[in-house]
Amino acid sequence: MSEYLLEMKNICKSFPGVKALQSVEFQLKAGEIHALLGENGAGKSTLIKVLGGIYIAEEGEIVIDGKPVVINSVNDARDNGISIIHQELVLVPRMTVAENIFLGREPMGKFGVDTRKMIAEAQKMLDRFDLGIDAASEIFDLSIAQQQMVEIVKAISFNCKILVMDEPTSSISDREVLQLFDIMRNLARQGVGIIYISHKMSELNEVCDRVTVLRDGTYVGTRVVADTPRDELIAMMVGRKLDQYYTRDHVKNTEVFFKCEHIDDGKKHQKRVNDVSFEVRKGEIVGFAGLVGAGRSETMQCIFGLTRDSKGTIIMDGKELKIKSPVDAMKYGISLVPENRKVEGLYHVQSVSFNSTIEVLHEFIRNLMVNTAREREITQEYIDKMHTKTPSLEQTVTNLSGGNQQKVMIGRWLATNPKLLILDEPTRGVDVGAKAEIYEIMNELTKQGVSIIMISSELPEIINMADRVYVMYDGRITGCIDYENVSQEAIMKLATLETAEGESA
Repeated sequence: MSEYLLEMKNICKSFPGVKALQSVEFQLKAGEIHALLGENGAGKSTLIKVLGGIYIAEEGEIVIDGKPVVINSVNDARDNGISIIHQELVLVPRMTVAENIFLGREPMGKFGVDTRKMIAEAQKMLDRFDLGIDAASEIFDLSIAQQQMVEIVKAISFNCKILVMDEPTSSISDREVLQLFDIMRNLARQGVGIIYISHKMSELNEVCDRVTVLRDGTYVGTRVVADTPRDELIAMMVGRKLDQYYTRDHVKNTEVFFKCEHIDDGKKHQKRVNDVSFEVRKGEIVGFAGLVGAGRSETMQCIFGLTRDSKGTIIMDGKELKIKSPVDAMKYGISLVPENRKVEGLYHVQSVSFNSTIEVLHEFIRNLMVNTAREREITQEYIDKMHTKTPSLEQTVTNLSGGNQQKVMIGRWLATNPKLLILDEPTRGVDVGAKAEIYEIMNELTKQGVSIIMISSELPEIINMADRVYVMYDGRITGCIDYENVSQEAIMKLATLETAEGESA
């Protein structure tokens, strides 16, 4: 009997202009949780897609339980006991939870699909993990975090023996992360081998046994997590030491540049923004913290003109702004990098150039004449500034790694030269090297007088980068903490309303 449940040997995969994988090795034991690390574009997702039958490798061999297997399709992968939870959710929004879980294998009765049985079976699986989700509800009505948990249940429902999880904690709360880790440990105890992709280094020690690192499409090495310092893993990933991970020159500016008073989403039911007031000073990074569903993103959507019935007063440079749409917000110099790049951010079938310049068409289009040289110049400027890895300016953006897609999206909004930049989860799905680069750019922008609002679910990011932190709970601001007094404990007390109304800093 083989020592390994899965072996991937000498895997090679190329795309036009890119060698995505070059002689990559990977081994997974039964009952093991094995982390797969690497910078964006290192080849992690490509390797997983080869395993899942989405891509076919030009060279290499896949061995399961000691026997070579051929995986040329998703069905081949499933037949070999492989389930993959991809970074971007692939659920059908207008179908129920049960229909999504059983999609393509619905239980049949005398008169077609046995809906009652399907819902009952799905509910049993959901209740097994105590998720509090109704199997008969539509995916569209669930939060991103709940949708993520449905994806996990769906993958597990195939009785897989190899489970791949690509950034599964990127959209879920700390409580749900603990819940997920319990599910993973239970599956491992049952002999399931789990491949775990995450950019959150802190999670490795929580749940992983071994870790394999890829860099630039090549295999760097495999280590035992408990025996390997974090700095060594980072050096393996980026090929260098990150001497200063967080780059922030904190400021204590008293000049209020931007002010919001009594912001309300205007909804009678399921209200997510309720009487929110805050201020941002010149050249300052203001962090917004809170649990999933606290109303942080919804508040920024109100400010940016995305919420039709929103109310409240918005003041910039002492003047009240009238914002009824994103076009109005952009005229005032406000830019918003949204949380969900797949749904709200990118034009996936278009090029890097198109996505980089779509908000600044006026800079290179005059009287229906396109200045192509200027368009390429703008695109290249923000590729260089963001250190985006792409084989060409005309590469379709969907062919880039998730982190490089994020860099394209941030670069697009930087091209508008904003006065106020709102960043909603700016480093979600981004590797440690790219995070450091984004932090450095944020720091430089504040030195140029740009004010930044940053929403983040990563508390170390909020604590190290923000000059002041507003904390939200149930659609309201519960307190404000300056950088000298901020801590995880102080934020979590306000985020869970363990204290009375917080003192304003």
